[in-house]
Amino acid sequence: MPHHPTDFLLMPTEPRRYLVTSALPYANGPQHVGHLTGAYLPADVYVRWLRICGKDVKFVCGSDEYGAAITLQAKKEGIAPREIVDKYHAILRDCFEQIGISFDIYHRTSSNLHTTTAQAFFKTLYEKGVFVEKTSEQYYDTEYEQFLADRYIIGTCPKCSFEQAYGDQCERCGTSLSPSDLIAPHSLLSGAPPELRSTKHWYLPMGRYQAAVSEWLAQAQTHEVWKDWVVQQCGSWFEQGLADRAMTRDLSWGVPVPLPDADGKVLYVWLDAPIGYISATKALAERDGFDWRDYWQQTDTKLVHFIGKDNVVFHCVIFPMLLQAHNNFVLPTNVPANQFMNLEGEKMSTSRNYAVWLPDFLRDFPDKQDVLRYVLIANMPENKDSSFSWLDFQTRNNSELVAIFGNFVHRVTSLLHKYYNGILPNVDWDILQHRAIRDRVSAIGAGLRRELAQYIEQYRFRDALSALIDAAREGNRFLQEHEPWKMIKTDPDATAAVLVAAHELTLYLAHYCQPFLPFTAQKMTDMLRISPAKRERIASGEWATRAGHEIGATQLLFGKIEYADIQPQVDRLAAIRQQRESALQYAAAKPTTDKAKSTRPNNSLPAHPDSGLETLPELPEIGTDHAPIKPEINYDDFARLDLRTATIVAAERVPKADKLLRLTLELGFEQRTVVSGIAQHYSPESIIGQRVLVLANLAPRKMRGIDSNGMILMAEENGKLVFVAPTDAIGDGRTVS
Repeated sequence: MPHHPTDFLLMPTEPRRYLVTSALPYANGPQHVGHLTGAYLPADVYVRWLRICGKDVKFVCGSDEYGAAITLQAKKEGIAPREIVDKYHAILRDCFEQIGISFDIYHRTSSNLHTTTAQAFFKTLYEKGVFVEKTSEQYYDTEYEQFLADRYIIGTCPKCSFEQAYGDQCERCGTSLSPSDLIAPHSLLSGAPPELRSTKHWYLPMGRYQAAVSEWLAQAQTHEVWKDWVVQQCGSWFEQGLADRAMTRDLSWGVPVPLPDADGKVLYVWLDAPIGYISATKALAERDGFDWRDYWQQTDTKLVHFIGKDNVVFHCVIFPMLLQAHNNFVLPTNVPANQFMNLEGEKMSTSRNYAVWLPDFLRDFPDKQDVLRYVLIANMPENKDSSFSWLDFQTRNNSELVAIFGNFVHRVTSLLHKYYNGILPNVDWDILQHRAIRDRVSAIGAGLRRELAQYIEQYRFRDALSALIDAAREGNRFLQEHEPWKMIKTDPDATAAVLVAAHELTLYLAHYCQPFLPFTAQKMTDMLRISPAKRERIASGEWATRAGHEIGATQLLFGKIEYADIQPQVDRLAAIRQQRESALQYAAAKPTTDKAKSTRPNNSLPAHPDSGLETLPELPEIGTDHAPIKPEINYDDFARLDLRTATIVAAERVPKADKLLRLTLELGFEQRTVVSGIAQHYSPESIIGQRVLVLANLAPRKMRGIDSNGMILMAEENGKLVFVAPTDAIGDGRTVS
């Protein structure tokens, strides 16, 4: 029977050590930005923060090299599974390193160490009588003469009617499934309906352990704040009741089941893969000379799993259940899963190549790793789906990294070189005016350190990044208020105090940007010549600037990104979208009679010049009750428009303006003010909660003294303005194309 959670778990108030894991990616293809934002980038921010705080932390991951996904990819490429995992393990490892994910070890589950670790884990559970042995009817492909793993079976989901659901889970609605649940199942190998045949497997009786896992999850929430949606997803599983789940499979590729009567059977990937965290820690311990059990079997260890939305049940129910049943391991303190990141408002699609792949990004933007990290963290889908867009990538780089962060550092270092040859002057801090300057900067640094600690320890990485950029923004404001380029003529002593204090703020930024912008942090460390001793003083809150210290030559931290730099990326995605839409329109098109044909020039949407597609059929003639089509624009004109979905969360009349309403729009990643001329059509209170489309990159315009940042889209119907609204199923901030 399961043990009580407190028998093997103590949630430490102040842990002695940390073990952080990121979900093991399948070695069947490269990672895209959605993967990076789900499980790897947030974990890296968290670990880098722990390191600069002096914590004992191990960060482990590795390639998941077994399971149906590997053999399916091998079949697709016509090579052996071993060749597949060797190829993609190297790609995954190298891309993680190049983008700055700072694993202590990146292991692999095809190693001998992992095989022996996973088999020993299974054998312990078997000898404790945890498993239930069952002979059952399972699907068999007669053409390929093999039993089919869950991922080899595809059919219609009984919950949401999605026709491409797998035998273990529907990727549209997230429902956990068994192959027998599918409607009209068929084999991914032959495409034919499979037949049922008898086979024996070892099952985990999950219902027997449900109460213990539920109690552990409740206990965990008394020590840390868990994300509501994660807890709710687990709760829905508990409400349904947990059924027995097979822990073995009939496959030739995997960890062999270590029992004498189990020929041709391997461990289920969701028993095998999480044990990869343990075997990776073992490999790291062998390499670095420590006891791996300290991090897995000591109750003063804090274990944190970083995963994506589709792995919640495995890390919050199944793996904790296995650890409990083993009764010799700590359980996670938190599982801060992220939801999905879309691309230009649409779900990323491997089959359509609709994604931003890391190898491609690193090839096309070899010096923009930190820009990508910054944009992904700023849009991180912490509690709901978010979206990446290339225009946002360009805008955030230019308006935030270049214009705020980089601009402040460049101004400070340039002025220090201009007035003092890069050597920090001596400042008398006993002078009241100078001390006030110093206190101002010290307060900015202390506030930044306090906010980062609060947000990162609560897994609120977007808020933490905002605190960092706000500190740089305060630095620019500080320089603008004192204007040292003018002050140098009238008060050189105060000028020295301002620039030395500003230099101190650059040290804060260099130190505390490490979790988010590690390559930039290194560049700043080299430029400012920050020694380890100086870094320790910064971390302790001590004033780290010393008179006589010489900084290096000024260099730009970030370069401006022009539209031409991202246009090939925008065009590629647009061509994919247009290809899909074109196919849908042609499929739905009806034959057009000669009478219905237009005699005017073709006004259909043009195909993208690189798409290889024909233009769409002509549209019918526009009647007299419709406005004429405006002059033709080219594709580049349209691509520059950043249309976003949003919700009106506040509205009020603009004083002394009969037609204007001041609207506050929620875009998911920010709120902004838009002034709209709809007051004669809608009262403020009637449109709260109204979904809208907004032109988000329209240049700001001052209207009646109010900065309007965008324009909402309206249609005119019988003299009344009508909202052009997205459906409620589409979240805020989604791009429209």
